[in-house]
Amino acid sequence: MGLEVVVVLVHRPSLDAMLRMTWAEVDDGMQQRTLRDQRPHADARLVRPFDIDAEAEWLDWSEGRPAHDRDLPLLDGLRDDEDGAEGLLHVMRWCSPGAWEVWEGRAFLYLDVLLGRELPHVDDLYAEATWKDAAQAARTKTETDLVEAVVLSWMQRREALGETLDEHRDPRILPTHEAHTRNAGSLIHMLHQADGTDLVAVVGREHLSATAWGHGAWSLPSVLEDGVPPSTD
Repeated sequence: MGLEVVVVLVHRPSLDAMLRMTWAEVDDGMQQRTLRDQRPHADARLVRPFDIDAEAEWLDWSEGRPAHDRDLPLLDGLRDDEDGAEGLLHVMRWCSPGAWEVWEGRAFLYLDVLLGRELPHVDDLYAEATWKDAAQAARTKTETDLVEAVVLSWMQRREALGETLDEHRDPRILPTHEAHTRNAGSLIHMLHQADGTDLVAVVGREHLSATAWGHGAWSLPSVLEDGVPPSTD
């Protein structure tokens, strides 16, 4: 099915606090598992690595870095690292209740329906304007609204292609229906969570360089340069 669109919800206060810690404190906290109480609670509707996996991912990355001053604040250390954006992405995933992850082909369906227009190119799945419009559109829709509209559009598209909707003829019909229901519902849930809270949606693509994640002040290079943006609430 191809690559995945990934939208990580980042808890702004947690990220700010962690970037103010020294690199040594973060490494030691991950090794000793003492940072777990500071991690945001997991959102069951979204995808998040287990604590032990996220700790291992950070430590594998950190231990493979060139020599650096472990007594520097983490943000300063990441700025000085040529691969600092990758480290920042690990930290953002730690400071997150979860992410919305879906295959690109399906993301077109959900966003087309949510926005009421077709996205012409795969790059539009990651564009800042797309996600600003999606956040605005989500304010006027419930999960039920979007799920019903997505399922209807999916059925109409299958019929237009001459594909069956009979689950007895195609065993993939039911699990695909369930996936669309789950993914469309969690998309609206994610956008609602990021609206007017301390959670910020950071958009990226599976296997995409970390330097290309996020938008505006919340692009990873901007966060490295300027720190965590202040709340606009």
